[in-house]
Amino acid sequence: MARIPYFDPSEATGRAKAVYEKLPKLNIFRMLGHSGDMIDGFIKLGNEILIHGDLDPVLREIAIVRTGILRGSSYEVYQHEAISRKLGMSEELIQAIHEGPDAKVFDETQRQVMRFTDDVVKNTRASDETFSPLVEKLGYKQLQELVITIGFYTLVSNFLETFDVDIEEPGHKSGLKLPGVEG
Repeated sequence: MARIPYFDPSEATGRAKAVYEKLPKLNIFRMLGHSGDMIDGFIKLGNEILIHGDLDPVLREIAIVRTGILRGSSYEVYQHEAISRKLGMSEELIQAIHEGPDAKVFDETQRQVMRFTDDVVKNTRASDETFSPLVEKLGYKQLQELVITIGFYTLVSNFLETFDVDIEEPGHKSGLKLPGVEG
């Protein structure tokens, strides 16, 4: 049960009101309403990561789900495992994210993203051991996107856990739309 009441989107004003007109009906957004216009910047950064980024969507979701696992955010893990499935990721691959970087199902790039994500979440600054192979493989832009993704979803996980945001009821239709993601 949430620690504070969910915000009523019909009470939004300013930029927040315009944002709520476009948002899917998810508890995270209902909780964010108390932040006022700050929800606008939160949504814009989230959209940049999920819709406009160049990072491969499977690598992105591996990093997001792993961050949620490491931060203990059941809501984050639940939502992004669903997105992962809609992207076509296998149950075996999704479960391997819980197992850790040494899971057999990962290809080398996925394994490196897992190690890098673990390193950044646990240590803030990635070691040369996890940084160097990925900068060669992903390049500067995608590696920066990966760090921003890990950082943003650390923030999201902290928010979700601090306010005890509830996972939506089974069968809830959120209306969430991402490019390349069905449903």
